Amino acid sequence: MRGRLCLIGAGLLLLAGCAEEATPQSVGPAPKVVRLPASAAGGACQLLEYPAIEQAIGTRFEVAAASRHGKTDTCVLRGEAEARPELTLSVTPTTADASIFADEVVPSGGKTVKGLGKAAYRATTAPAKSVGSAVEVGWLAGNGRLVSLRFTFAAGEDEAQADALAPKLINLAKKIDTSSL
Repeated sequence: MRGRLCLIGAGLLLLAGCAEEATPQSVGPAPKVVRLPASAAGGACQLLEYPAIEQAIGTRFEVAAASRHGKTDTCVLRGEAEARPELTLSVTPTTADASIFADEVVPSGGKTVKGLGKAAYRATTAPAKSVGSAVEVGWLAGNGRLVSLRFTFAAGEDEAQADALAPKLINLAKKIDTSSL
């Protein structure tokens, strides 16, 4: 019985191909692409919005992805077609104070940043094989959160560009309100 049904179905498909061609249907306008806000990804992405980032640092991002590992919430922003540049925000609850932050968290070569949280630093890294230089701003927020905002350039970008971006990244960091996470 099953075999007969398959043969009948195949026959009908062949007969349908012999019928007169249907008149072409008009194709409507292309569908409109909707760009979701970064916050739609959830997690730490709730703290970021594309227009504010573009205004603060001059880079446009189109894709956001959030992740949670343990108690750390992370958000990664990228362009639609390229992996770099990339902006990463990480937020972790902590009991550390400013002294512990300075001793244990600030990387070697990190420079103190004033006016951001209880304590803050900025650091740049040299380019590696597949990525350009990077600049990171880390701070101890007043609500017991350890926060890191890192911008990684595309391959071929040198450390001077990271140094030039640092003040803009610090200004963006000052606008991030971790109290809602």
